[in-house]
Amino acid sequence: MRGLGRFLRERTAATGAGFVLLLVVLAVFGPLIDGTPPNAIDHAILGMPQPPSGAHWFGTDLLGRDIFVRALYGARVSLMVGAAAMIVSFTIGVSYGAIAGAAGGVLDAAMMRFVDAMLSFPTFFLLLIIAALTETFSLGIIILIIGLTSWPGLSRLVRAEVLSLRDRDFVEAARALGARPGRIVLRHLIPNALAPVVVAAAFAVGDNILAESSLSFFGLGVQPPQASWGNMLQDALAPEAQSAPWMVLVPGLLIIATILAFSVIADGIRVSLDRSISQSAADDEPPAELLAVPTAAGNSSRG
Repeated sequence: MRGLGRFLRERTAATGAGFVLLLVVLAVFGPLIDGTPPNAIDHAILGMPQPPSGAHWFGTDLLGRDIFVRALYGARVSLMVGAAAMIVSFTIGVSYGAIAGAAGGVLDAAMMRFVDAMLSFPTFFLLLIIAALTETFSLGIIILIIGLTSWPGLSRLVRAEVLSLRDRDFVEAARALGARPGRIVLRHLIPNALAPVVVAAAFAVGDNILAESSLSFFGLGVQPPQASWGNMLQDALAPEAQSAPWMVLVPGLLIIATILAFSVIADGIRVSLDRSISQSAADDEPPAELLAVPTAAGNSSRG
């Protein structure tokens, strides 16, 4: 609870968390707000996108579909892909990095060379290649593609933390008590290495949302007519949409705002963790009077 209080005192981070919470609520309960189906075509305005109005809060697209409703359904896709792909990359990266750091030696070197090879490929182009070679474009496939290409950075971070922890006294005590290597990794090393990884995971959600939007924009992600912020931007590129700037602004601003929100959330988590560590260190310091050096006068008086 103290950590949550420190996080909420960071106004920028709390604002970002509030925006994400609002977006989640709207994405989940969107049909209760506006029951219009996201793919409903209004043939009366087909080919004539309508500006924002009381009937259509964010306007309509070239097919007469309500952009507000499609943006809410697109938020479902983006948030689901961002969070689920982060869980995939988090699981692989933490496990891989913890094993490499705990093992050390030749195994650690070999595992890290594989990570270096993965990091040497531009991630986005690797995403494009894998997506282009995939015949189906279900959400599960997109989540796996993004998750399986975004874990190497997390693994390096976890490995560095494990390397700094594996020779600590509490780990040596666990070894002396006969704990097996697997138990040491799961019960002692990974839990104590998670603080910086949580910050990286919050950043990763925003990166994953951007990756999904980019894939959908290039036609390699969520396929029409299913709504996604990326393919909504793709629809706005049609020559007939040049006079409808709201078709670009709505999904574009949502992508920017969501990525920025997760960035400030990650920064707020980092600051609150740093303050928690500083407070713990201060609590562990001995009282000042115990550190005071006796003066000459004090020594002479005792004599």
